[in-house]
This record gives sequence, C-alpha cells and structure tokens, in this order.
Amino acid sequence: MANELDKFDMAYASIVQAIKEAIQRSQARTLRLMNGEVLSLYYGIGRYISDNSRSHFWGTGALAQISSQLQKEMPGLKGYSETSLKDMRTFYEEWCPFINRRPLADDLNKGAQTPATTDITIDESLMLREIRQPMADELNWAEFVQVPFTHHVMILRKEKSIDGRAFYIHLCAQHCWNKYVLRDHLRDNLFRNQGNLPNNFMGTISDQKLAIQTMKAFKEEYLLDFINAEDLYADVEDRNEAVLNKQIVNNIRDFILRFGQDFMFIREQYRVIVGDEEKFIDLLFFNRQLNALVAVELKDTRFQPSHLGQLSFYLSALDRNVRKPHENPPIGLVLCREYDRMVVEVAISDYTKPMGVATFQLGKNAPENLTKVLPPAEELSKCLNLSDESKEASKYDKK
Repeated sequence: MANELDKFDMAYASIVQAIKEAIQRSQARTLRLMNGEVLSLYYGIGRYISDNSRSHFWGTGALAQISSQLQKEMPGLKGYSETSLKDMRTFYEEWCPFINRRPLADDLNKGAQTPATTDITIDESLMLREIRQPMADELNWAEFVQVPFTHHVMILRKEKSIDGRAFYIHLCAQHCWNKYVLRDHLRDNLFRNQGNLPNNFMGTISDQKLAIQTMKAFKEEYLLDFINAEDLYADVEDRNEAVLNKQIVNNIRDFILRFGQDFMFIREQYRVIVGDEEKFIDLLFFNRQLNALVAVELKDTRFQPSHLGQLSFYLSALDRNVRKPHENPPIGLVLCREYDRMVVEVAISDYTKPMGVATFQLGKNAPENLTKVLPPAEELSKCLNLSDESKEASKYDKK
C-alpha cells in the first residue's frame, strides 16, 4: 500500500512540475510581450514627437505642456514626464536608422492638424542590421524587446557606439540585469575594458574558445568606488594590501558586481601548503562559466614583474593540491594600481600559467599633494554644511 502511495505521489509530483514549468514559460512570454508592447508604444510616441518638435512645429515648451495636460486628463499616469517624453524621442531617433519598420495606423494623427506621419508600433519582424558586439551573435528582436525601456535609456545616455549598445543590450537580456547592475557596468565602461587587459591566455589555454571566454571574463580596470581612499589610508605611509583586502571582503557583494556575473567568492587569505611552507592567496574565486579557480593578488603599488612569479607559484599550488579533476586549470589575476603595458607583456610572455594584469581605482582618489593641504574630513564636512547657526560658525572660527 505504501509503495502504491509513493508511486501516486511521484505521479502527482511530475504533473505539478509539468504545470509549473508551463506557467513559468507563459509568465516569461507574457512579460516579454508586455515589455515589447511598451517599447512599441514609446517608439511610436518618440517618432511622433520627433517629427513635430524637431521641425519647431510645436514651439518651445510644448513637451512640458503636453506632459502636464496628460497628467490632468489621465490622473495617476506615470512615465510621461517631460524628461520621459524626451527619452522616447531619443529612443526613436537613435534606433530608427537600424530598424526595419512599416507604416501602421496613424492613431496619433486622428483629429490632429499636423503634417507628421507616425508609426505607433514596431513591426514584430524588427531586426537590427549589422549591429554586432565582439565575439557575440547579432542582436535580434527577442533580446531587444526583452530589455526594459529604463535600461535602454541608460544605455543610450552612457554609450554612444552601436557596438557598445548592442553589447550591453545582449548582456542585460542574457543575465537579467537590474538597472543598478547595469549602471555600475556602464560606469565601469565594461564594453571597452572587458578583455583588454594584458594577458597570456591565448598562449597558455589550449582550448581557443575557452581562452576567448577567459579574456572576456576580465576587465582592464576595476572601479572600486565602494572603497573610500580617505578611509582606507588614514596614514599615507600605511599602504598595506591587507587593509585593502579587508575592505574588499567587507564589501564582497559590491566587488563581485564589479568583478563579473559568474564569479563565486571562496575565501580571503586562502592557505596553500607546499612542502613545509604555507602561503596565502589574497582572494580566491571560482568562475562557473570558465569552470576554474581564479586567484587574485592585490598590489597597492605599480606593477612589478616579480608579482607574476608569486602568482605563478600560487597557481601551481592550486593546480596540484586544490583543483578538482573536472575543473580547468586555475587562472591568476594581478590587481594593481598602475602598470606599463609593454613591461607587463614582456614579463608575462614566458609564463606557462594563464595570468592577466588589471588596475583598480578607489573612490575619491585625490592627489596626495592635495590631501596634505586640506583640513581633516570632519572639519571640511562641517565647513561645507554650515547653516545660519552662528554658534557653529563661531566655534569653527575659534578652531
């Protein structure tokens, strides 16, 4: 009897799973259709605004008045401020040269005495011509309509090249980035920094596809703006990597957002034992896409060739004692303040372990000669935030 109940429960479990997957697929399709409809509407409105406002037919201040009237006639309407209407116009004007479209119903022209011709929707056969990103497929309709309008606006504002825009749209669609993650990658200039760091991946990784993926996994420079240089070095002489290491670990979520999508943090100061000696790797990660351990050495100085020797030793220790049989060989990254590219390329060329060198920038990196003449942060803050309270002002003057 118990066996029959187990079989009965298993049958129900498979049925529930099938229905669950069908619901999830339907929900995903619905979201894509809804987002596509919104983009279609905004594109049509953007064209209508462009055809009229750019010809000065509407006159100065028209968009502000239109926005205000929309709010009055449709209480609670959101997303149609003057700025949003301008964003719709930009959305249309930036993409219309690359979109195949056909004229549809001129709903906005009905009853309006304007010469404009408008397309209210985007044809569902929309394709973008010859828009490619490095080592990626052509950007297609499915990816384009999957990305929310807010994301499109952010990309259009920050990235001016077509290749760069296609790059960010592809990654937004692939990884479901929210606007904050996208903002960080735009600020880090991911499109231009990714894969440009000096490295030896092509010569040390036999699988060329994996070598290319490894190049794409790292950036040339990382903006660690969650770390304040003023807080990090209260004493200018105390330039200790351990302090930087601790700050990164304390903000590991933010660091991973800068570092990349598929990185998983394992441990700081990861211990490896070779013979009678024990060594400590600053930061150890695992990259799911590369299926490899990634050792990061922090150097709060200018790059030196000796940094690679230390990192190569760590990679050999990981390869021998830590790496699992199904994993690819470990990869190393030196993260330093600055480097001379030619020096790095010469130094790294003779190593057989896959390694790269990147730089980092901290928040509020003020020149040292400027920080020496500035008052302490507390006094400066008090100075900038003085109100009409004369007591506070007099107290500061007495100091």
